[in-house]
Amino acid sequence: MGDGPRRDFEASYQAGAPPWDIGRPQGAIVRAAEAGLVVGAVLDVGCGTGENALYLAGRGHPVIGVDASATAIERAREKAAARGLTPAQAQFHVWDAMQLGRLRKAFDTVIDCGLFHVFDRAERRLYAQALCEVTASGSDVLLLCFSDEEPAGPGPHRIREDEIRDAARSLFATMEVQPAELERREGPPARAWFARLTRI
Repeated sequence: MGDGPRRDFEASYQAGAPPWDIGRPQGAIVRAAEAGLVVGAVLDVGCGTGENALYLAGRGHPVIGVDASATAIERAREKAAARGLTPAQAQFHVWDAMQLGRLRKAFDTVIDCGLFHVFDRAERRLYAQALCEVTASGSDVLLLCFSDEEPAGPGPHRIREDEIRDAARSLFATMEVQPAELERREGPPARAWFARLTRI
């Protein structure tokens, strides 16, 4: 994978709580769930310490969370155990987001809060293809990423709406792309896009 704004996520978690680890589910995911956009079995890609996944498991969805950081996954498993959730309700694995097909499972809903925007253009297309391997026709991917309205600076790519559509082209129908916020541990939230992509 290209370097781009990629960072050592494992080091970030080992150092403490990264800015994106807010200790609660993202508001955009809560609102999507309350609106009925999250259905059936869920895959949370780039799940971090699991707050979005655990929230959805608490709503009755069987959830699998995957992340490249072993430290984040260990924390997510500890949270699941502390909340009395069984592996049938919520399980977490160290995993490469480009190798989702190796999960050998299909999901009704996939969520991504803050992973898509770390990839460059070529990687985003490969990632979309990986998402195809864990979805069936009609399944939704709910995507929350930095938007190009967020001021330039360090960290993730600022993503234009057309770049989301380009990554999804011929694989997913872009059902909606709406301005949103990606909450951070400290300070104001980042300007973001919330996209719903339906597998063709």
